[in-house]
Amino acid sequence: MGDTSRLCSVWLGSETGILKGVSLSRKQAFNFCNTSHLSRDQEVRALCWGDPAESELLVGSVDGTVKTFSTEKGSFTETRRCGDPADGCFTGLAVLRGSALVSCVECGTLRVWKEDSSEPVTELSAGKNVCRMRQSPVHPHKVATGGKENGLKIWDLESPEKPVFTAKNLRDDWLDLRRPHWVRDMAFIPGTDKVVTCTGYHQVHVFDPSSPQRRPVLEVEYGEYPLTALSLTASGDTVVVGNTHGQIALLDLRKGLVRGCLKGLVGGVRGLQCHPSQPVVASCGLDRFLRIHSLEDRKLQHKVYLKSRLNCLLFSSRDLEEPAGEGGAQEVKEEEEGDEVWDSMERVEEKPKRKTTEEEEELQKKKSKKKKKN
Repeated sequence: MGDTSRLCSVWLGSETGILKGVSLSRKQAFNFCNTSHLSRDQEVRALCWGDPAESELLVGSVDGTVKTFSTEKGSFTETRRCGDPADGCFTGLAVLRGSALVSCVECGTLRVWKEDSSEPVTELSAGKNVCRMRQSPVHPHKVATGGKENGLKIWDLESPEKPVFTAKNLRDDWLDLRRPHWVRDMAFIPGTDKVVTCTGYHQVHVFDPSSPQRRPVLEVEYGEYPLTALSLTASGDTVVVGNTHGQIALLDLRKGLVRGCLKGLVGGVRGLQCHPSQPVVASCGLDRFLRIHSLEDRKLQHKVYLKSRLNCLLFSSRDLEEPAGEGGAQEVKEEEEGDEVWDSMERVEEKPKRKTTEEEEELQKKKSKKKKKN
């Protein structure tokens, strides 16, 4: 499987617990799984690269384990327990210099793990109901967190006692009512101190920790439905956002305008990522497809059906058309995913209640009375 995994340019985590690799240059998809029995507690919720060379992929599952997948060997090499299912699912994974692992779960517990340690070396609480943790690509020791009624916070893991930035509540609306907040995803804008977030109330906010203002310095709304994921383009002046109804838009962060929309999605968007160097964006979600759109003409370039509902994705940083391995790709028999089990379950639908003859007679009497009155 090593030859196969080296071909893959996009990696995806599925609800059924399978890690999926897609080679866009060869137009092939492969399944990687380290167990013969798949179950919902192995559902993949987070992916990140384990090293700068992208030879290792870290896979965070619902059961609280983080598995290491070797893209060179094409197999899982290690499993670590980095959370308890009772604390909620992983909302983010990251790696610090020196191979320390950063994990965050829904209850807000953020931990730093050394390579050979079973106990975290750092642990902090980012508040309840965390939806996402993201790492700064320029300053790896800085991470951002946010969630439902849990505003954006930026943490310096070298001095984790308190956040270095805490966003202030949004201003009350025109009726003087408090505006709730629900951060669903965020990204550090390269070349600046700014962070962009998207919310469950279809807003995009830009925060600037270097300014005295702790409220957003830019606020844009898109659509009517909760935004679920975002990704910055390589230039950093455009953000791509997706929502629960499969709508994806490009927003200009300098002017606060929608520059265009990407079409073709059916289900809610769960994963979005712009390629690090090429003008394309990958998306995945509930409709079980991986899609690659051009950011230049917004046309669909690739569409790959992957059988399972998809939670997250990760681009390889190399050129998409560049074959990574030597020799031809081998046909890989796809593992049974267990979808048949879920799909074959009988749907229980409530049948409409049939009116009894007594009720029907009563209705007829009322109608005839009305006619007589008229």
